[in-house]
Amino acid sequence: MKGRSSNYNPPNKYLDLNYDFINEDHIDEKYYGDSIDTKYIYENPKKILSKNDSPDVPFTFSINPYQGCEHGCVYCYARNSHTYWGLGAGLDFESRIIVKRNAPELLEKTFLSKAWKPQTIALSGNTDCYQPSERKFEITRRILQICLKYGNPIGIITKNALLLRDLDILTPMAKEQLVKVFFTITTLDEELRRKMEPRTSTSITKLKVIEKLAGQNIPVGVMMGPIIPGLNDHEIENILSSAAKAGASEASYTMIRLNGQLNLLFENWLERHFPERKEKILNKVKSLHAGKLNDSNWSRRMRGEGKLADMVSKLFKLHRSRYFNNNSLVELRTDRFRRNGNLSLF
Repeated sequence: MKGRSSNYNPPNKYLDLNYDFINEDHIDEKYYGDSIDTKYIYENPKKILSKNDSPDVPFTFSINPYQGCEHGCVYCYARNSHTYWGLGAGLDFESRIIVKRNAPELLEKTFLSKAWKPQTIALSGNTDCYQPSERKFEITRRILQICLKYGNPIGIITKNALLLRDLDILTPMAKEQLVKVFFTITTLDEELRRKMEPRTSTSITKLKVIEKLAGQNIPVGVMMGPIIPGLNDHEIENILSSAAKAGASEASYTMIRLNGQLNLLFENWLERHFPERKEKILNKVKSLHAGKLNDSNWSRRMRGEGKLADMVSKLFKLHRSRYFNNNSLVELRTDRFRRNGNLSLF
């Protein structure tokens, strides 16, 4: 299906009944046609900050302007969250986007509260804040404007070049040490990217974005997430060296874990695109998680364990040291916060 990595929705375990499209010629086969349009569902939440208490996640609060993501990355752990809305983790996640239109207003209300303690907020903790829907709704842009107005730091992780649209906000934020960006590059193989994350920016474009951000003195790092043994693990050095050459100053990674219904979707995707390598790849993923496709233990889930996980860790550290000198991104400042959004004269 054009522009989609999924081709069906697994049954939603939270629903008594599930609906689907059936191929009339083969009654036991699901059929969606050659394409499916994106539809938007509007929500007006009562709060916009999501609080995190996982010890392996380096932030306390995050904002997700959108639920669901048009990027359609087949490996995305966030797919399962779509089932909480009564939707599917497959095609629905990619084509039924929940839009939080009042997010900027809720954030400003939070900053005006005396209870708010200035700290870095992550954009995004679940789905990409610069996914294609952002071009239409500009919610992320308005959130950045609020953060600049009040002087609250923010960390961005994305894989979409649309971020460059907001350089007029990001540049002054960087001057006050209020923003840093991690740009995700999973592969430099365009054929693989189109299959694995069909609506993300191209590999070459991603490197150009890093170069542009670095040229504007906006702290930028590269995130290789996830590393998938048998698919992109051989690209570690090439990705790190290319990102460093473009101007990235830090590098990090995560290992793939097929939580929830992600195992069904990923296995289906492998069968369609890499049937001859399917079992080999799945067995390597299992070797990372004690014989399973997922491990939810906080101390292991992001990196995996075992010989293969150790080998990837050592290889990544070696090249990170070689190309980045084990640098870390600039620490963001919280002392710039302005409770009423006004600049001080002193």
